[in-house]
Amino acid sequence: MPEAPLTGPEAAAPIHPAARIGHVHLKVADIDRALGFWRDVLGFELQQRMGGRAAFLSAGGYHHHIALNTWESEGGAPPPPGSTGLYHVALVYPDRPALAAALRRVLAAGIPLEGASDHGVSEAIYLRDPDGNGVELYRDRSQEDWPRDAAGNLAMFTRRLDLAALLRE
Repeated sequence: MPEAPLTGPEAAAPIHPAARIGHVHLKVADIDRALGFWRDVLGFELQQRMGGRAAFLSAGGYHHHIALNTWESEGGAPPPPGSTGLYHVALVYPDRPALAAALRRVLAAGIPLEGASDHGVSEAIYLRDPDGNGVELYRDRSQEDWPRDAAGNLAMFTRRLDLAALLRE
């Protein structure tokens, strides 16, 4: 039976503003195949490998941003459409040239894109890793450039991202 929702001050208290997502741990079918994508295509650095069962990768030497394991999934298939689970992992790049460089790597590896969108607040590229996990590569615009409605509320949208213009970065 689900717990009763919080009431009183606990229910209204937002998460601490310095909280952040520390890492994502993905179940994969094959560690070497997954490393071929996360390390060799996207460029994450291998921090530690536990044989053929797990690997921990990062950007900039952190202990891990992405963990890969086969503990429950070795040789497994991606979840079927219509099932619950991870929608995508979103990787934020510091600026437009860095996002363009990531796009070049993905295209050079022959990985198909599932989409590319301008959301007003960000520019995003969508694809899948070898295990069918959704991956979003994006860069945020400065908050002062985010679209807002007449009342000042955030007004995100989805429009086609001009990939040719991005690649000229």
